[in-house]
Amino acid sequence: MLGRLNRFTASRWGIILAGATIGVLAALLPRLGNPPNMGVCVACFERDIAGALGLHRAAPVQYIRPEIIGFVLGALVAALVFREFRARAGSAPVVRFLLGAFAMIGALAFLGCPWRALLRLAGGDLNALAGLAGLIAGIALGVGFLRAGYSLGRAQRTYTAVGWVMPLLMIGLLLLLLFRPQFTRDGPIFFSQSGPGSLHAPVVISLAAGLLIGFLAQRTRFCTMGAVRDVVLMGDTHLASGVGALVVAAFLTNLALGQVHFGFLGQPVAHSSHLWNFLGMALAGLAFALAGGCPGRQLFLSGEGDGDAAIFVLGMITGAAFAHNWGLAGSPDKVVEGAVQVGGLSAAGMVAVVLGLVICSLIGLTMRQAFAKAEI
Repeated sequence: MLGRLNRFTASRWGIILAGATIGVLAALLPRLGNPPNMGVCVACFERDIAGALGLHRAAPVQYIRPEIIGFVLGALVAALVFREFRARAGSAPVVRFLLGAFAMIGALAFLGCPWRALLRLAGGDLNALAGLAGLIAGIALGVGFLRAGYSLGRAQRTYTAVGWVMPLLMIGLLLLLLFRPQFTRDGPIFFSQSGPGSLHAPVVISLAAGLLIGFLAQRTRFCTMGAVRDVVLMGDTHLASGVGALVVAAFLTNLALGQVHFGFLGQPVAHSSHLWNFLGMALAGLAFALAGGCPGRQLFLSGEGDGDAAIFVLGMITGAAFAHNWGLAGSPDKVVEGAVQVGGLSAAGMVAVVLGLVICSLIGLTMRQAFAKAEI
């Protein structure tokens, strides 16, 4: 039984099923309470978790998202059932942390991760086109570094306890969500009273959706960054077929629910500053390529015992704190007295994105086998 299931999830139909499931669930979750065009967004949801923990004080984006918890625990269950849980770590952890932070800064400049870019497009938000173009450009640049010998090195097998750290942290977050303790007066745990953080589906439904997605994604190796990388590097469309299924399923579900609204202006939690949509996602795509996986894939890997992926996730959560504490995140378009006021980035946010592109490019240039041999 497990053998047949394993063969199916490794097939093209398996990855298509995983993508379609993610697309349907991500389109249904806004109807059940999640923010519009944000049924699933790893970057946005990790930002909300950072806010709930008090790492930033942007009141509209503070909530412990059960979907993120489900991603890790669902992947953990799959890894345990199929005997793929392996504790490993030690491959350039501080660089992975830095890449995670810059990936989040880039994603929040665009206002979404690769998954949300696809879901925004499936909901009619044409601003996502600039973001997706930037994502592809950033990943392509990362592939160039891979071809030139870039590598973070191999992770080493380590103590089993190391692999359990991220799943146990997620269980801790779930307890904080359920019991909602307040550790100090006017202090965390914080929950938004307005804005995107106050919009959420029932906890049980969100957690169940996350568990299912985590299980399927771990088995099929679903990864948006990997889909682009494999096409550019090898012409392989296996992962891309899953990404395509996600977009089609989400669009058809949105269409059936009356959630498709084509246009650039007036889109929910989005801005139409196209240059910074492009550059923000270019930074995110480059960081994902250098780290070896999109933000969703990093969560799934951390659930199967990968301590390096866990470091990247923690870097993203820290990056969210920097982005909101330092005013680096994008601001959405808004309507003022009947006129659309285009959002975008502050001057500090623009500097952060450009600096991130420079630093990530330097990482790609210097962490190559040729450089390592020369130093030895």
